[in-house]
Amino acid sequence: MIRIRAIHGTASLLSRDRMAQVRELFVGSFPRLADYADEIPSLLRDPMQHGYRTVLLIAEGAQGRVDAFALVMHFPDLEVVFLDFMATRPGVRGHGLGGALYEAVREFSRNCRARALFMEVQPDDPALTPDPAQLQAARKRIRFYERYGVRVVENPAYCVPVGDPPTTAFLLFDGLGRPDPLSRREARAAVARILAKRFGQIVEPAYVRDVMEAFRDDPVPLRPIRNRRPGNHLPPSAPARLSNTFSLVATPRHELHHVRERGYFERPVRVQAIREALEPTGWFTPVSCREHRESAIVAVHDRHFVHFLRTVCTTLKAPRPVYPDTFPLRPAERRPRELPVQAGYYCIDSGTPLYPGAYRAARASVDAVLTAADELLAGKRLVYAVCRPPGHHAGKRFYGGFCYFNNAAVAAQYLLAEGRVALLDLDFHHGNGTQDIFYERDDVFTVSIHGHPHYSYPYFTGYPDETGQGAGLGSNFNLPLRPGADEAAYLPALDRALDRIGRFRPDILICSLGFDIIRGDPTGTFRLAARSLRALGRRLATLDLPLLVAQEGGYNLRNIRRGAREFFAGCADAALTSS
Repeated sequence: MIRIRAIHGTASLLSRDRMAQVRELFVGSFPRLADYADEIPSLLRDPMQHGYRTVLLIAEGAQGRVDAFALVMHFPDLEVVFLDFMATRPGVRGHGLGGALYEAVREFSRNCRARALFMEVQPDDPALTPDPAQLQAARKRIRFYERYGVRVVENPAYCVPVGDPPTTAFLLFDGLGRPDPLSRREARAAVARILAKRFGQIVEPAYVRDVMEAFRDDPVPLRPIRNRRPGNHLPPSAPARLSNTFSLVATPRHELHHVRERGYFERPVRVQAIREALEPTGWFTPVSCREHRESAIVAVHDRHFVHFLRTVCTTLKAPRPVYPDTFPLRPAERRPRELPVQAGYYCIDSGTPLYPGAYRAARASVDAVLTAADELLAGKRLVYAVCRPPGHHAGKRFYGGFCYFNNAAVAAQYLLAEGRVALLDLDFHHGNGTQDIFYERDDVFTVSIHGHPHYSYPYFTGYPDETGQGAGLGSNFNLPLRPGADEAAYLPALDRALDRIGRFRPDILICSLGFDIIRGDPTGTFRLAARSLRALGRRLATLDLPLLVAQEGGYNLRNIRRGAREFFAGCADAALTSS
């Protein structure tokens, strides 16, 4: 089976490995353009600098070997894609790779809502390609594309030799199944942009002018298909070649923790509501949760605190939970000896009980977010960890607010080996635990938009003047909002948060997502409509960063269903129009 994936950047270890293989294959296939191979990481990483978005599609063979690649340029404002390069590894040709990869390019183009796919090829005209071997290869290549209905654009000025040494090319047009012809206006706009952005260093203004003037007819004439063999008809619609861009990770072990007491809103049905809302959309590939070592938790949480949770929960006799009854002004050197009494030492409120299943469910929640991190490192663009219990109120050595381990913080620490990480908290409540863990560090930039601590849990943290300490000074950014904040107040705050994240220049973004920012949540006082979350998802996805979303709060089931659909619809919109 041929596996094709899209590489959007070079932040992950997998992406860097595949990029190195692509460079080797590129140099071998296009030795005269070897220097261009060194530009590909920059093209992927910084689309704004180049004026278009570049995506690398790779076909993987055994053990992650890159057997073929296609480099495509997307101009979203023109609804145009340009296939820049496509090559197959020597020795594996003839196994359907070329067809599968081109079908993936067409699928990518349609997903981007492109109306036209252009590419260049060596002319199959003996007057322009006098070398017999090159002429035979050109005819074979154009015959391959004509199987898909691709046509040569009839523009004699385009195939005038350019560059040093001079080269000639035909321009090919793939309408991607569109019923209407290629208009002159559309052709001029697309070709002018392609020549300026891709070939601006080798074509002269006079050449561009001549090409534009040669588009005289409307619609643009296309050469009839010449090379179709008898009985060789257009291939039927190919199956989807590109794996889903998004993955979803959840685990049934979250049900081990079910507090049935009145007023405890963090219930197992929350996960069910999310899955019911998202499964029909087809946006996500479900991924089974994998177990990870406890060392990943100890990397951000105090080992005595982890030992306390594990020991108390595994020795409890149901149905009697442990609740804290005394809350000291927690001097670190004064931890009481009795484990149950330590609940007040480690817990910040009286609403987060310890039941027998709490530790195992919290471990499973961490496993979900670390599995999501692994998916991100394997090249996925967006991964959603449906974490339950949530985590952002858990600090280095405290728990509370329905949270036991800080899922997002564990993932951030885990991903630091691959690059700089920014962590954006969009739950209604301040991510006090996340702030606590990274407050004196500068390797993770933490941002939280939340209800003002004058009025909202956890009350004592989340003020704007809390900006970090020591090495972390300037690496924490709080944006508290007043009760009743709606979209008009929230979106400008989000833009400020994203601006600060952009200045940090992270390689990976983690979002702690809470649906309790939607109007009607029993624990929040914001007045955002569920549809407002589409704008949130779109803004995050257009940052063009690998994105890990970790579920936090949200306790109104209707809001959970609608909020999940809207947020990820925004992410999907951005992926279609800007990837």
